[in-house]
Amino acid sequence: MKRRAIISVSDKTGVVDLARRLVSMGWEIVSTGGTASILAAEGVPVTAVSDVTGFPECLDGRVKTLHPAVHAGILARRDVPAHMEQIAKLGVTPVDLVVVNLYPFRQTVTRPGVTWDEAVEQVDIGGPSLIRAAAKNHAAVTVVVDPADYGRVLAEFEQDGDTSMATRRELAARAFRHTAAYDAFIAGWFGGRLGVRFPEQLTLTWDRQQQLRYGENPHQAAALYVDPVPAAGSVTAAQQLNGKELSFNNIGDADAALACLTEFPSSMPTVVAVKHGIPCGVGTGPDLMTAWRKARDGDPVSIFGGVVAANGTVDAPLAAEMAELFLEIILAPGFTGDALEILRRKKNLRVLQVTAVAPGQDEVALRDVRGGLLVQNRDVLLLKDEPRVVTLSRPTTEEQADLLLAWRVVKHAKSNAIVLAKGGGTIGVGPGQTNRIWALQDAIRQATTPPLGAVLASDGFFPFADSVQAAAAAGIRAIIQPGGSVRDADSIDAADEAGIAMLFTGIRHFRH
Repeated sequence: MKRRAIISVSDKTGVVDLARRLVSMGWEIVSTGGTASILAAEGVPVTAVSDVTGFPECLDGRVKTLHPAVHAGILARRDVPAHMEQIAKLGVTPVDLVVVNLYPFRQTVTRPGVTWDEAVEQVDIGGPSLIRAAAKNHAAVTVVVDPADYGRVLAEFEQDGDTSMATRRELAARAFRHTAAYDAFIAGWFGGRLGVRFPEQLTLTWDRQQQLRYGENPHQAAALYVDPVPAAGSVTAAQQLNGKELSFNNIGDADAALACLTEFPSSMPTVVAVKHGIPCGVGTGPDLMTAWRKARDGDPVSIFGGVVAANGTVDAPLAAEMAELFLEIILAPGFTGDALEILRRKKNLRVLQVTAVAPGQDEVALRDVRGGLLVQNRDVLLLKDEPRVVTLSRPTTEEQADLLLAWRVVKHAKSNAIVLAKGGGTIGVGPGQTNRIWALQDAIRQATTPPLGAVLASDGFFPFADSVQAAAAAGIRAIIQPGGSVRDADSIDAADEAGIAMLFTGIRHFRH
């Protein structure tokens, strides 16, 4: 009896060569719909699945392989005589190979303007059933869901007459991942369309983009997984134009730089420098060169070995100045040819082009905890309302601009966080302290220029007046903070006494 293979694929890559080589080894090919038509047109002998089932494909192809004549042949255990006797009596031929990949649901729903009905028609039913049946009975059946595995499977058939148990187990595991990811993507799409943000079961799927050399430290293994539909402007969707492979920490820092950069409109030339996931220098100006110099000078020590992101095209003069420093990564939506030529002289410098620099919308942020996963809306809101002046003094126009700049940056510094700004750039960042006064003292102590006349942003409210008093002693002229403390009056009084302008935003931006 010929060995039987069922082949039914949406991705037709390599399928003709696969079927032809199987036939040359004496296999019978059973196929459906479009796959059968392609094989027949190429002169490959093929048996229609309807000839196996004795039942025509129906309901516009919704029902083709869902039949005992197919599934009994896949699921029968070869080591159980009763199974083999039963399918023999039923006239069912055993199936030894199942090659299936699924309807292109993902590709369909990512098309602009796709309708609900169009999406639903791409939910595969028979395909997952075939794959799961074959994977369950992998003791005897080989299941293949990826054309990349065709060559390996054919080689084993040609050399040994069958695939090894190790191969079948590996392919079965891959098959279960394939159907799980497919179902997870469908569930996520349905939930998204219905506005279900936190379902009772969270099913997520990502595709492995690359295995990394190591994780945060050399003794940790790591890999990068990406959203099947990566967000525009994300580091995972960036095009690498130069440099060695991105590391675990590179990716995290690049993501942090882009996240901070999205707070600034594209009409405002901005450069963000990040070190260890925290903005260390941010500058704005009439052009990118001015913005770069402010970002660089905001912390010329920490920027060494850092990541820099710009929201405009990097030209040759800017590239030349950037190349004077040791930087790990430069990200921008564009680079002139001359700029790339300059940057490529540093073979290890990673240069990434991002297609867009825009804040994410309606996204969720994930954080693992041992034994669980914390899920929340991503913090994409900068302000709910116009900041409210709560002091007798009001900020000047220049101070208002610097206050908003500092507020945009403090949102991306570790809590407790303080950011000092002056003249369109940050001059001091105090992140990640266990109390706010220490964060303020750090920012003042590390300021690259005297903070006289600078402004201050705090990601959380001031629980005591001591922070205002310390700011006043340093010469800081304006403060922006969430407000909402039971001691707000103490802070307001201290600001009035010092002649400091203070604004309340009514929104905090903790980043633990």
